[in-house]
Amino acid sequence: MSEFWLISAPGDKENLQALERMNTVTSKSNLSYNTKFTIPDFKVGTLDSLVGLSDELGKLDIFAESLIKRMAQSVVEVMEDAKGKVQENLLANGADLTSFVTHFEWDMAKYPAKQPLVSIADTLTKQLAQIETDLKSRTAAYSALKTNLENLEKKSTGNLFTRTLSDIVSKEDFVLDSEYLITLLVIVPKPSYAQWQKTYESLSDMVVPRSTKLIAEDNEGGLFTVTLFRKVIDDFKTKAKENKFTVREFYYDEKEIKREREEMTRLLSDKKQQYGPLLRWLKVNFSEAFIAWIHIKALRVFVESVLRYGLPVNFQAVLLQPHKKSSTKRLREVLNSVFRHLDEVAAASILDASVEIPGLQLSNQDYFPYVYFHIDLGLLD
Repeated sequence: MSEFWLISAPGDKENLQALERMNTVTSKSNLSYNTKFTIPDFKVGTLDSLVGLSDELGKLDIFAESLIKRMAQSVVEVMEDAKGKVQENLLANGADLTSFVTHFEWDMAKYPAKQPLVSIADTLTKQLAQIETDLKSRTAAYSALKTNLENLEKKSTGNLFTRTLSDIVSKEDFVLDSEYLITLLVIVPKPSYAQWQKTYESLSDMVVPRSTKLIAEDNEGGLFTVTLFRKVIDDFKTKAKENKFTVREFYYDEKEIKREREEMTRLLSDKKQQYGPLLRWLKVNFSEAFIAWIHIKALRVFVESVLRYGLPVNFQAVLLQPHKKSSTKRLREVLNSVFRHLDEVAAASILDASVEIPGLQLSNQDYFPYVYFHIDLGLLD
């Protein structure tokens, strides 16, 4: 499963024994894979500051998860022709996400543990905000390019009634620069080809004999040229319509056709040039954002554990990976049973209605006597 439970319990002898019991039961029952989750000794500061920080970290956690999901989706959209390779581009420090989480180590260089917790949280906030700003601008530019290209490509699809004809016709198909003559394009249903050949010269006066030519076909019909005198255009269109022949409004403009083709070439080139740099940026910054998110989880565990279990700081964090979805209910029952003795401490805190109990996450109206956070790596679900 791509799901993790990050919990903590007090680090005294009784609770360390409870953790051992948890490990024994979950292992024997094949409920989860458990590993220690190491968190540095941070500067605690005041309890008031921790209460405020708890709220800010909760918001930052939600923002970070939302951001990495958006980035994962952007990778899917950019890799439109290679979606099977998306996962290999969603890595953290070159490792798959599960390995990174299970082998998590706090990055002391990027987030020095000696700094105040508020400063570390501020660094993470600014880092993620900058990534989001860059993500918006980069993906917006690429999306606009894709949209323009798709709009041009749509013009080349569809039937002869709706699609562009500039990539079908050529200069040689038309009588150009004539004061008297003009070449029209007529869509003829396939069953009516013979009728067209027999009647087109007589649909109006002044139609040039043997001037028709089939230049394109689709499933429904064919596109024919016909040359006639300009002054009988309206009459010819009326008679053609009566015979279920459709005159396509089209004026051969060599400059416009050249411009369209150059625009398509330019957009294809621009998309190809932007694809590599954008995908590389997404890979690098997805990794940065994901790493920041797991650091936020670690910070939350520390803050909530101090607020829940008190000072001096003494707790043990554990990462659990449930083996299958069907076992999560049983796993929850085991944890609640092993740590039910912590209820007395938590209940005493709840008596003070003015204190918001940190680390209490409610799921289906359940209350957890231990600090608990959820990590879901199903970023593409």
